Amino acid sequence: MSFYDPETYTPERSIGYLIKTCNQTMTALLDRMLADEELNSSQWSAMMTIHHGEAPTCAALARGMAHDKGAMTRLIDTLEEKGLVERTRSADDRRVVHLSLTPAGRAVTSRCRDMVVEHWNRCFTGWADAEVETLISLMQKLRCTLEDIATCP
Repeated sequence: MSFYDPETYTPERSIGYLIKTCNQTMTALLDRMLADEELNSSQWSAMMTIHHGEAPTCAALARGMAHDKGAMTRLIDTLEEKGLVERTRSADDRRVVHLSLTPAGRAVTSRCRDMVVEHWNRCFTGWADAEVETLISLMQKLRCTLEDIATCP
């Protein structure tokens, strides 16, 4: 299937452009929303990922968030200095350092999650639940397709 045609391809019809501009707008909104907690959207995203157990180590977190390891280490250093994240060396393999939220980190993550949920609910005012579910499903499908393509030689 060839959906796009080079002659009619415009930014407003480009999935990549639309995703990028939505992400930029959402990042700016999140940064403003999280300012009272002295967090930015990348820090909060890392905390949510740790909270949900999706990245037990800094390297896994960097892969999952598509950051380089150095940038992720600096981000975790900042969260650790704020008392929100702690590092624990693995008892099985001393080279492995596990990440977890501190009690303060869990509390901040919960407060921020509540703000973000409220924000998304405002964004989807006027949308039918089925429309939101369809959008989520299609975004997940696109993510899987892109991940499959990225792993092909």
